[in-house]
Amino acid sequence: MRKLHLLKFFIPFLLTLLNTGLAYPQTWEVFDNNFHLEKKLAEGEIFLLGNSLRINVADNDLAFLDANYEPFTNIEDASLYQFLEPWIIIKNNDKYGALHEYGEQVLPAIYDEIQSYYTHLLGRKGEEYFVYDRGKRATNSIGKFSSARIAKNGQVIAKHSDGTFSLPLSENPDQRFISLTDPSTDVIVAKEASGFGLINTEGKYILKPVIDELTHLEENYFYAKNSNEYLLINALSTTADIRYNSFHRISIENEVMVEYIHGKLRRIMKNDGILLDIVGMDSVRKSGNYFNVHFRDGTTGLLNKEGQWEVMPTKTAKGIFPGNEGAYGAKIGDGFGFINASGDTLVAPNFDQVSVFSEGMASVKMGTKWGYIDHHQTMVIPYAYSSAGAFKDGVAIVQAEGKYDLINKNGASMLEEGPCQRISKTTDGYYLLENNGLFGLAKPDGTSISNPIYEEIRREAKDKILVRKGDKYGVIKENGDFELPLFYNTILFDEKNNKVLAKSKTEKVPEVLNKKELKKRRKQKKGA
Repeated sequence: MRKLHLLKFFIPFLLTLLNTGLAYPQTWEVFDNNFHLEKKLAEGEIFLLGNSLRINVADNDLAFLDANYEPFTNIEDASLYQFLEPWIIIKNNDKYGALHEYGEQVLPAIYDEIQSYYTHLLGRKGEEYFVYDRGKRATNSIGKFSSARIAKNGQVIAKHSDGTFSLPLSENPDQRFISLTDPSTDVIVAKEASGFGLINTEGKYILKPVIDELTHLEENYFYAKNSNEYLLINALSTTADIRYNSFHRISIENEVMVEYIHGKLRRIMKNDGILLDIVGMDSVRKSGNYFNVHFRDGTTGLLNKEGQWEVMPTKTAKGIFPGNEGAYGAKIGDGFGFINASGDTLVAPNFDQVSVFSEGMASVKMGTKWGYIDHHQTMVIPYAYSSAGAFKDGVAIVQAEGKYDLINKNGASMLEEGPCQRISKTTDGYYLLENNGLFGLAKPDGTSISNPIYEEIRREAKDKILVRKGDKYGVIKENGDFELPLFYNTILFDEKNNKVLAKSKTEKVPEVLNKKELKKRRKQKKGA
């Protein structure tokens, strides 16, 4: 299998390119999913927006393209500024306009600013604001304000010169508020002289402004206090559902919401009610998405977010970490070890720090160095690293002497050219390698695709990896062979259409040879 480190120097790379034919300058080449050339397109800058929107910008005009990349709508004297589905914001000189993604122009380029929401647009001309309603297909002025913006729930929040606020799209556009904020997607928190309340997407109160304190927890959940009553509220689009109310004190301590009864900690709360109700608690602390629950009798347990004990309260540990494979890291005495769900010691506290078990191994720290043990406390990989990550697919990221490496479960390096200045894991499980500002890539199993020789590298799909050197782009496969040479100025992947578009300013189009073909061609040359 060919490795890209063979192409570290540009001279051997040139040996893989043979000049054939001529391409039209400034044209796009359209390839199918197997990189067979299908057609050539006219000049311009093509943009792929969303799942199926294709736009060509040429000579300050916009052309909407169909699946065959043929124009079906043209907009003159406009440049592409922003795409926020389903709206395209265009710019003409210093003014802005808007189009629907189907190509219909809904706001001419006469506005100083445009904001978008799914169902409408907010445009500003000087101090005057206008709203385009997608359903009514009409644009109307909503008044002059010192500022205005679209809230997360679609209402417009307008600020007046005197510092008060209003909702010009609501049934009472002239009503003034002390403040209007939108911490969640469905409701606006309104403050009036009488207190705080919640306003829905229609601009109506679903919780009247009588609340003394109102705190956003997460998503659409709120914590409220009204006089001596405490409330937990789920703010829905049509109503404020009070999920829990109590006259006992509820507070948020160490990022945990708790309730006290008669001055003693009694309950751990969740967004919509009680997570744990138990006597004898002393304190609670978060540990990731779990809770270390400390009791007055000296025991500590690990509670999960469903209110179940991951580790039963035990006197063995002072602190317990979220675990895996039946083992939980724990502070035992002055050291760290592992316990099971019953609180029994599995691995003696002989370490200064421990991590989580993964694929039968856990990294442990002694002094300043990390190594790996198995479930039997056998030292599988000795202390050698300043940091050591969890194993995934038999591979872990480690750091030693300021550099990073990929190792297997025997502690052997997976990188043929040695450690890198930085290694990070991508969202699809691949490893991005970096040295001196250049990038390479390795598979989830640690197999090298490319050493750090590119200024940009990005996996687009299976066997489709975009690479760049200088201003030249190419596409390589996961074995390192080139599908498209490092030659083009722009490469786009039209996933919806299963096409690849590539543009080059040069007249010579090279042929790409893989390693096997290259050797065959060299032999033929020598034979001649």
